Amino acid sequence: MVSATASDADPLQYLAPYSACSLGEYFRDNGKHALIIYDDLSKQAVAYRQMSLLLYKNPGHEAYLGDVFYLHSRLLERAAKMNDSFGGGSLTALPVIETQAGDVSAYIPTNVISITDAQIFLETELLYKGIRPAINIDLSVSRVGSAAQTSVMKEVAGTMKLEMSLYGEVAAFAQFDSDLEAATQLLSCGVHLTELLKQRQYSPMAIEEQVAVIYAGVRGYLDKLEHSKITQFKMLSCLMLSANTKPYWALSGLMERSQNSQM
Repeated sequence: MVSATASDADPLQYLAPYSACSLGEYFRDNGKHALIIYDDLSKQAVAYRQMSLLLYKNPGHEAYLGDVFYLHSRLLERAAKMNDSFGGGSLTALPVIETQAGDVSAYIPTNVISITDAQIFLETELLYKGIRPAINIDLSVSRVGSAAQTSVMKEVAGTMKLEMSLYGEVAAFAQFDSDLEAATQLLSCGVHLTELLKQRQYSPMAIEEQVAVIYAGVRGYLDKLEHSKITQFKMLSCLMLSANTKPYWALSGLMERSQNSQM
């Protein structure tokens, strides 16, 4: 861990991400696979702005220097997958950006979004509602998309994001007691899927288990189940899959074949 806290000088906060990236590159260049998490780059941009102002450089948008985009691009573009002739190692970067009042269109967030391959937007309001991880589906996008999924997961969860987006739009008007008779089924399905996607801390799920429970949710098998019983259903389903080896290994074999077919 390379740390530069708020009590450290601005030059240290500015250089810390580059130093950490150099450590990650060491493993990448030696044929290893490394992951680096920048927490967070918005603080580095603020430190760079303070340094620039002290040096009497001309400020630009939001008082940042004009080359603040280059500040992050030259850092994030060092994360790469090397060719086999260069060892075959990789360095994956996960930059964290803090938004002000959830404004994802601010200067620094838009700069980093334009550089990265995807973004996950965590919303405070969803966290207060007990939805964890508090991922805003509409604002979380990926340039790769479903191409990174296995064929089984792609087939099972292909329409789930659209259904969740429609649910978010309808739920926003449900509090006004509008005429939502036609959307009642969509609301119920959205609530079920939201409960199904909740995940406890330190409780990872195997891809086989994810496919099984998502299939049950999107195909309507949980429509008659109470919302409060969704979490219990998910836990019992995973236990039954792991205890009954026949369907579990059938799913595992299916996942393995789908992965091999994509290679």
